[in-house]
Amino acid sequence: MSETSTKPYLLRAIYEWCTDNGYTPYLAARVDAHTRVPMQFVKNGEIVLNISFEATSGLKMDNEFVNFSARFGGVSREISVPVDNVIAIYARENGQGMAFEPSAPAAETDTEAASEQEANPEPSASVTPILSSVPSSTGDTKQNSPGTDPEKDPEPPKKGGRPTLTRIK
Repeated sequence: MSETSTKPYLLRAIYEWCTDNGYTPYLAARVDAHTRVPMQFVKNGEIVLNISFEATSGLKMDNEFVNFSARFGGVSREISVPVDNVIAIYARENGQGMAFEPSAPAAETDTEAASEQEANPEPSASVTPILSSVPSSTGDTKQNSPGTDPEKDPEPPKKGGRPTLTRIK
């Protein structure tokens, strides 16, 4: 008997944490043939969805799919996202949440592996993405790109605004 994935349980836990703290839960997902979403909102094969109680109707997060109804441009749509396609779930207000390793379709994985093998003929260990912290927006950790001088820059970096989730590959 195969073990059940922890991913759907973590999705439900982060969703509950967001709602308990008054945050707006957002779900980022990879779009493929098994995903039912309005295609005009898909960018780079991914979509970000507001899954708050106010934005959805009939939200059901089971072990295989996240299903709900939502309005896009005033039109109600049935949304279905496979749990395997979920990239992240996070709070809109502060960006806190959890990112997941995207699972690539079998055909894509085989093609990528073959092209990587041709580009790098030396055998190498499996490459695992490393999570790292993103500098805070308070300006305490300033990182300048090489060749720039903060004293000569005409405009200081903007602070505040909406938090964003950055996926590092």
